[in-house]
Amino acid sequence: MKIRRLSAAIAAVASGALLFSACSSPLGGEETTGETESGSVEADGPCKADLGDVTTADGDIKVANEQELFAYNGLTTDTYSVYNAAILDRMQGGFYYFGTDGTICHDDAWGAYEALSPTEIQYTLSDEATWSDGTPITYADYLLDWATQALTKDVAVSDDATEEPLFNHVSGLTLGDYVPAGPEADAADAKQFTYNYERVNADWEILVQSALPAHVVAEEIGVSTEELVEAIKDLDADVLKDAAEFWNEGWLLDKPGELPDPALTPSSGPYMFAEGGWSAGQSVTLTANPDYWGPAPATETLTFRQIASDGQIQALQNGDLDVIQPNGPVVDTITQLEALGDSVNLETGQTLIWEHLDFNFREGSVFAEDAGGLAAREAFALCVPRQKIVDDLIKPIDSTAVVMNGREVFPFQDTYEEVTAESYDGRYDEADIEAAQGKFAESGLEEGTEIRVGYLDGNPRRTDTVAAIKASCDEVGFEIVDSGSPTFFDEELGNGDYEVALFAWAGSGQITSGENIYSTPGGQNYGEYSNETVDAAWKTLTESTDPAVHTEQVKIIEKELWDTLFGLPLYAHPGVVASSSSVDNVRATATQGGVSWNADQWARAE
Repeated sequence: MKIRRLSAAIAAVASGALLFSACSSPLGGEETTGETESGSVEADGPCKADLGDVTTADGDIKVANEQELFAYNGLTTDTYSVYNAAILDRMQGGFYYFGTDGTICHDDAWGAYEALSPTEIQYTLSDEATWSDGTPITYADYLLDWATQALTKDVAVSDDATEEPLFNHVSGLTLGDYVPAGPEADAADAKQFTYNYERVNADWEILVQSALPAHVVAEEIGVSTEELVEAIKDLDADVLKDAAEFWNEGWLLDKPGELPDPALTPSSGPYMFAEGGWSAGQSVTLTANPDYWGPAPATETLTFRQIASDGQIQALQNGDLDVIQPNGPVVDTITQLEALGDSVNLETGQTLIWEHLDFNFREGSVFAEDAGGLAAREAFALCVPRQKIVDDLIKPIDSTAVVMNGREVFPFQDTYEEVTAESYDGRYDEADIEAAQGKFAESGLEEGTEIRVGYLDGNPRRTDTVAAIKASCDEVGFEIVDSGSPTFFDEELGNGDYEVALFAWAGSGQITSGENIYSTPGGQNYGEYSNETVDAAWKTLTESTDPAVHTEQVKIIEKELWDTLFGLPLYAHPGVVASSSSVDNVRATATQGGVSWNADQWARAE
């Protein structure tokens, strides 16, 4: 068995890229180049490897996917899912994709973009870029993409992204807020268009990526593509309401096993739906797109088999699967995979999902400023055995795991050491019961004060985490209560019905995502934390495109979050990818894209 332990450093140059150093390892982070003994071509960085000239080979590679396909449009609030995206991303190209560590990787076959100024971005599509039905990919597709993130229910351009949207886009009305004029081009079929932002957006590079087919929307509502373009420019309510209805619901795949007319679901990527390729509750099969103009996929057929995590290892052993990435791996996951010997390649490492404990600052909470306040939060932080939790629960899965001491930086990022050295002194790494008892007395809390640790029930690792906290913190004067609940995200978290919340955030290449969590009144700031210094730092960060400014403001944010104890980061989640030794070029990633991110490069070993 080949077990890769993912070390080495990679330097990425993209603005806002997630970087890592040798202090720990992200899933999918090797730096080696050339060809391995197995025939896999290794990349020289986090982006896809250069396979040279590829001729698509006959054959089928089977990969696990845990949920049923349910939409061709995976961008609505109802259809945005990592499982749906695992399939759709093979069919829908774009200007960039995320590399193994979150780096923004440009897709040169799709086109290019250039910042002419901090607020003027020019996009150029490849002359060869076409939908699988032969229709060119053009400005019309991207104007519709803008409209889906700009127009309100009243068919007006958003003023501040707070209105009810016309299109049910997962990103809301961001583009209307930042680019009210919309993208500009010479004609509906233009291959070049320009975005002019009203103000700087630190995340400009990830706001324009893929697009859905405008010509399909136009056809379905009975207008031409040119007429749809004019309707968007003129804010024609009748046309746009029809367009929104189809965009929101017309691509739902609500009859499992029945693929729609291929005319409704053209591909702009290396794969497309295979005819009759959906078996309800079983699998979805993709076949190579014969009209794809980019690098040819290595293998003709990809089959996404619907198999839950607890059945994936057995399916891999039986040959029913070739590639798996079990969700929520535990120690037994590694033991079972190692028992398969040389028939399997195993890759472990850290992901961009991180576990944390957050305090409740709301009125009535023992940790609020008008109750136990900072002293109570310090007492709790000092008794949480963070190192023991990592040693007992995470290191047996990923030997490179470390206690995580940042929120906006990951242990495998290049800036992690710099940021944490200036924001945190290590005082909460190990439990210190004596110091915790002193802070508990200072807080004025009564002996036996109950601390409900809320989390989504059904997760053994979190149950074990709470047990470890209870064993330590009950010695201080707290009474830790395991408040795992099946309704935690739907009810308790939003209602503030907890003292400490235990859950995970999924990181990405987005620079400003944390603003929504730590600022006043951020939409995901469930504990109602408020800090003027943090708010000001976020404002400075979001209004700059300079990575140096971003790093300096992150230092300020992290220091304030530690000094005032917003909560405690614990660890980056471990990830596990296993593949048959008969398949080359399987490469794990730390991002939400999952193992299928480079499935177009998978090939049977010769």
